[in-house]
Amino acid sequence: MKYRFRSGRVSTLWTFILGGSLAVVALVALLKWGGPKPDGARNTLKVYCAAGLRFPLEEVAQRYQEEFGIAIDPQYGGSNTLLNQLEIDKFSDADLYLAADDSYTLAAREKGLAAEVLPIAYQRPFVAVRRGNPKKIASFDDLLSDDVVVAIPDPDHAAAGRVARERLSVVRVGDTNRWAQLERHAIEGKRGVFKPTINDVAADIKLGSVDAGIVWDSTVAMPAFRDEIETLPLPELDGEPTLVSVCVLNSSRRPTAALKFARYLSASDRGLPLFKDFGLQPVEGDAWAERPEITFFCGAVARRAVEQIIAAFEQREDCVVNTIYDGCGILTSRMKTIEGQSQAQGFPDVYMACDVYYLDNVKQWFQEAADVSDTEIVIAVPKGSTKVTALEDLVKPGIRVAVGEPDLCTIGALTRRLLAKEGLYDGLKEKQQREGEVVVEKSSSALLVPDVVTGHVDAAVAYMTDVRANLDTVDVVPIDSSLNLAIQPLSIARTSGHKHLVRRLFRRIAESPGAFEDAGFHFRWRDPAATEPANPTESNLP
Repeated sequence: MKYRFRSGRVSTLWTFILGGSLAVVALVALLKWGGPKPDGARNTLKVYCAAGLRFPLEEVAQRYQEEFGIAIDPQYGGSNTLLNQLEIDKFSDADLYLAADDSYTLAAREKGLAAEVLPIAYQRPFVAVRRGNPKKIASFDDLLSDDVVVAIPDPDHAAAGRVARERLSVVRVGDTNRWAQLERHAIEGKRGVFKPTINDVAADIKLGSVDAGIVWDSTVAMPAFRDEIETLPLPELDGEPTLVSVCVLNSSRRPTAALKFARYLSASDRGLPLFKDFGLQPVEGDAWAERPEITFFCGAVARRAVEQIIAAFEQREDCVVNTIYDGCGILTSRMKTIEGQSQAQGFPDVYMACDVYYLDNVKQWFQEAADVSDTEIVIAVPKGSTKVTALEDLVKPGIRVAVGEPDLCTIGALTRRLLAKEGLYDGLKEKQQREGEVVVEKSSSALLVPDVVTGHVDAAVAYMTDVRANLDTVDVVPIDSSLNLAIQPLSIARTSGHKHLVRRLFRRIAESPGAFEDAGFHFRWRDPAATEPANPTESNLP
């Protein structure tokens, strides 16, 4: 039977076919080019992982998925191979990079590929042989014997190879070095192979296709190898342990979710015990909390500079920073009343003082400090006033003065020190006792300039940062003294259970000079990476 279609009309059958086809095309395009992702994609984090860390990552990933319903999609390879892939494909949606040596994660950050870096654990390179050491290898020279075949992690791909090359290259033997000897044995002597990952080296040793190889000490603890291979402590590879670390990639579309998994990996009571089970030596990690909280005692002078920094940090980390702004005398007095410096009882995890003067009062409870910024101490007077033009005018009869209370706030303590050096402090105290004179003491630097603005006093000794916001109604009288500067230090409490989280807050502050300069501070902390330690339990400089 033939169907005939009238001009200008489409059959109902063709309408359904055409409409269905367009719907399918639209759905495919939506899924491919940025429409709503299927549930599996939304609940998955992509991790680039050094091959030698496969087993601990898989164990942690399984527990994380069971606990939070987030799957981990790993891609394994040599640390350097993975870094090169990330650099080539900067627009990938990879979330995290777990490297066998932190030189690679730091390089990722320097190349603009990564943001936060979290330390995990330490490991060392060793020579490994089949269990029982069939060739009776006892020295490095034995590795170079004609009957010994060696597997070497390729230094252009694997972290262990790069570290081995660095260490063996400085061990001289006559006019050559140990690395050159090993290369010559492998290439010219055809008694060795270069492998792209540490697991490939271990597998060759296990199968007996080679007699020895360079691996991590942790490799022999991995389930696939622990019963088949053993390490030899050859002194040529001695040195400081390398640090395994994980970084959050700038390509991640879920940086907060990626940070959460990174915190889980590096938590002292979650991921780190599993890394230890697989032969690595974990760092002293933070205690796990799904939404961690820290307490930040901050001298009032820095409030305008740090408020927005803290807000952005809280949002990215999905954490809570309980920030308490007050005079440093009040803050340090509160610290002294908290038994055992316990965070559970309100002791701060981090303290930013208005000046080193007040951090010195509690330094026994804090780690090494970093000086973040400084601000001048000046005299604030009403706009156009000439009653006060120098420090000595403050003690003149009839001049109404506002200063900080020395035992409650830093500006008060610094003012006392400044006036004492100039021989004016006793005169100001005597003036305060005389009837009819006005010398008021304030508990916080933030309360000084308002008294000038409202006309309650003729002058106030204040921070330039506080005066700066009122320059339309207040004039500045500079103070010519070597003591006219307040330096703001930042330090982590020794008892904090979230040192790594606080360290990341440090870095956020260190990377925000504009926030301080906009608030009138001179920013001091120009190169935090130059003093970046491996473990913040030893130093808290980020």
